[in-house]
Amino acid sequence: MTQAERDRLVTLKKAKKKLITQREAAEELGVSTRQVKRLLRALKKRGDRAVIHGLRGKPAKRRIPEATEKEAVQILAADVYQGFGPTLASEYLCQKHGIEASKETVRQWMIRGKLWQAKRERVKKIHQWRPRRSRFGELVQWDTSEHDWLEGRGEKLYLIAMIDDATSQLWARFVRHDSTEENLKLLGSYLEKFGRPVAFYTDKASLFRTAEKRKRDEPGVEKDGVDMPVWSKFSSGAAVILEQAAEPVATADSSLRNGDTRSKDREEQEIILALVVSLLVIMLQILGHDTP
Repeated sequence: MTQAERDRLVTLKKAKKKLITQREAAEELGVSTRQVKRLLRALKKRGDRAVIHGLRGKPAKRRIPEATEKEAVQILAADVYQGFGPTLASEYLCQKHGIEASKETVRQWMIRGKLWQAKRERVKKIHQWRPRRSRFGELVQWDTSEHDWLEGRGEKLYLIAMIDDATSQLWARFVRHDSTEENLKLLGSYLEKFGRPVAFYTDKASLFRTAEKRKRDEPGVEKDGVDMPVWSKFSSGAAVILEQAAEPVATADSSLRNGDTRSKDREEQEIILALVVSLLVIMLQILGHDTP
């Protein structure tokens, strides 16, 4: 029973209980007084079902037999009619097979026969969720969050995070600047802890991509950036760290040339050299080369 039928039933019951006159009920329902009398007699005989149409749930007399529908579906399932839409299919059924039916009827037949999909079912999903990687280390998602982590109660901090795609394991640190050097430091700590992953998944930030070099006389056509190898992504940051580490080494080397052979200086030299070698090994691992 629909809401409109419920409203009609309420009006008829008020007229039955003499709360309103039959004329008022007719005006409220938008029918004649004689129709209100018929409905009141039906309400007395059939109860609340008096407001429901008597043909509801019954097949129409002009309905096409089910045998004709099965025959049409069997015909349209043939290879020669593959790819036909409801409009063209209804025309061919009428002209070649003598089955007269509207295109909407044929469309319903084809939907029930799995030969046609409704429009809402054909709409492609805007975003297709890809399956996760199966093992730890196959793919690491790498990004920086600019959220106001301190909620205005301090200086702005950035969260650089690495998330394993298979296990959602998080490796992150807060930094004051989202720079190449800070990203490289996080990368170094990740490699020391977990080793080198198979691949990184990053956005199109300038840290991870570079613009394609063009000649001056070349037309300025907008082009997508070229993906960079991992070494190129962090070459500037690596150069800064290696340069900082190389300065004490150069100083120690000059002191050795000047005759300073104290054991303490030698220990410092060995520590610094070990640090430089470790950084070089990490960079070579990133590039995928074999280290000696």
